[in-house]
Amino acid sequence: MNIENQVLGLIKLSEYIKEFLAKDQESYNDDDNEFELLLKRSEIENPWFTLENQKFSLKEWTNLLTQENINNWIRNYSVSKTSKRVGLILAGNIPLVGLHDVISVVLSGHIPLMKLSSKDKQMVPFLLKKWNEFSNGAIQFEIIEKLENFDAVIATGSNNTARYLEYYFKDHLSIIRKNRTSVAVLKGDETPDELQLLAEDIFRYFGLGCRNVTRIFIPEDFVIDRLFESFLGFQDIINHNKYANNYDYNRAVYLLNQDKFWDNNFVMLKEDDKLFSPLSVINFSRYSSLDGVKNFIAENEENIQCIVAKDELGLDSIRFGEAQHPALDTYADNVDTMKFLEVV
Repeated sequence: MNIENQVLGLIKLSEYIKEFLAKDQESYNDDDNEFELLLKRSEIENPWFTLENQKFSLKEWTNLLTQENINNWIRNYSVSKTSKRVGLILAGNIPLVGLHDVISVVLSGHIPLMKLSSKDKQMVPFLLKKWNEFSNGAIQFEIIEKLENFDAVIATGSNNTARYLEYYFKDHLSIIRKNRTSVAVLKGDETPDELQLLAEDIFRYFGLGCRNVTRIFIPEDFVIDRLFESFLGFQDIINHNKYANNYDYNRAVYLLNQDKFWDNNFVMLKEDDKLFSPLSVINFSRYSSLDGVKNFIAENEENIQCIVAKDELGLDSIRFGEAQHPALDTYADNVDTMKFLEVV
């Protein structure tokens, strides 16, 4: 019965968010004002969490949390008969990035013990309390400062942090996630619309997510200006102070080192074989054979979250513009969280 109440509550939460997003501030009630104030407080605490990006993330969740989507997702898994305490060390690189783990733990029949990221302390607790209200008190969760008395753990951190976490939790069931990023492979005949969708894959959330494209493979004869033209819809990104600081710093370093790069005054393109690029920089390389691209992807599989490309290239890819629209059964680091929770 709990799972039924939880699912119904999740659907009501989605409807509640959707109604809030559809209103203008003049028609806000007290509850809406509290929600908006929370979003503004989140932006003050973490300037990367702009109101636009927070509301984009919330809208994505309303698209995901429909009865059909939830039922199609959870019917593939069993609910635990005995609730276990699952520690969650949540990331805070993009808004609500840890919510999927929280929902997964609850719908698996377990209790999430959440150590919130210092960069994202407002929204997850607020939405959980609302979910609990809409579920008639069927949601159990704890917000903690120190992880104790737990049966399993799911932790997300940098590669350096992950080494520490793997050692610390070596005697526990665990999923330890590391740094990942995403790549795009262009065939060369992409339309302007497709390249503008690629820009969304690059710039949404300022490029801070593991699903953001930081490396592009282009054919040898591809004209770089085509990329810059497709990026123009995001030119206002340079007006964000923290992003601009990164752009200015990286540009100064490249000039000082006399590195070759292409610049359009809000993002730089650099011919570089590295998978990860600094914020405000997109690495690219030219290819003559797709086999070389496939070899690179295979060699770096553990560091790549998703590949953006046309289906016809046969790269197990997603389409342009879909990087920031993962489904409920799309898992970080490609590790099935729900399967893991079945054996906790």
